[in-house]
Amino acid sequence: MGLLTTTIGAYPKPDYVKITDWFKLGMDTPDPTKDYPSELKRLGDDAEDIFVRGTRQAIEDQVQAGIDIPTDGEIRRENYIHYHCRHLEGIDFYFLTERTVRGNYTARLPTIKGPIKYTEAFLPHDYKVAQSFTERPVKMTMPGPMTIYDTVADEHYHGPSQAGVEIADALNTEILELVEAGCRYIQIDEPVFARKPEEALNYGFDHIERCFFNCPDDVVRTLHICCGYPDRLDNPNYPKAPRESYFNLADAIEKSSINAVSIEDAHQPNDLSLLDHFKTTHIILGVVGIAKRRVETVDEIESRLKSALDHIDAKRLIAAPDCGLGMLGRELALQKLTNLTAAAGRIN
Repeated sequence: MGLLTTTIGAYPKPDYVKITDWFKLGMDTPDPTKDYPSELKRLGDDAEDIFVRGTRQAIEDQVQAGIDIPTDGEIRRENYIHYHCRHLEGIDFYFLTERTVRGNYTARLPTIKGPIKYTEAFLPHDYKVAQSFTERPVKMTMPGPMTIYDTVADEHYHGPSQAGVEIADALNTEILELVEAGCRYIQIDEPVFARKPEEALNYGFDHIERCFFNCPDDVVRTLHICCGYPDRLDNPNYPKAPRESYFNLADAIEKSSINAVSIEDAHQPNDLSLLDHFKTTHIILGVVGIAKRRVETVDEIESRLKSALDHIDAKRLIAAPDCGLGMLGRELALQKLTNLTAAAGRIN
């Protein structure tokens, strides 16, 4: 039968999708979002057709590689955080504020000027476009409250706890709209959990529960916790979240309503006794790197997956890349995914 496989979020944008892309600009770009409106304007009436075409390519590539649960590739997003923020009331994209992000770089960011509120559904449209190109279930992704707050400037709440409550409520409405549209795999991305585990334990998990409030039992509620992107490919020494963060968070994940948690293991291998903490939670294990050109062999990937099976049963282990594939380019992404699915297929 083999293990299930999935991707995490971003897929390389085709060259004809001419919009700002964090992966092409570099994670440390000082202006991650300011050009997006003008770029959409330049695409004009062709914008939707271009995004649909790019999404189809992303879906078909993943299916060709053998991925069981593909994502929409986030093709129409300038980055996975600010695209969502553009659809929330209370966040100003005109007056950008300079601040330091993740302690690593300075950027001009959209600013919270008033209460954050849901406006109207937008991800159901993206989901329906992506799902139209495959019979396999498409997973939709969105940034979590802590990660949104950490990637904007705040001139209204003056603290992440209350802001996170209102962000979570807005995300919850969007999630329920996705459910109504038929989506059954929904993932919240919270890389900041790995960098701020104490804050995650203090209020971050409460916000995740608010995000998934009233979510039906047949929806797979997924939490993705990666450890950070580099500024470029093949930079082995880029700052990562502390290796022990996953251990600090594991018991809280297991006690939560989360069905599946996505963690990195390729770039920064874990002590796999970590998996012993999870008795019911599914583990989406990152077993191919997303920030290096070297393509992991099928044998290497299979070996790591078998090591994980010493700590978790095969029904709860899902093979995946560490994070989004946007930095790799299409050729490398396809090679890595093809090897990933081949290795997962060898597992009895």
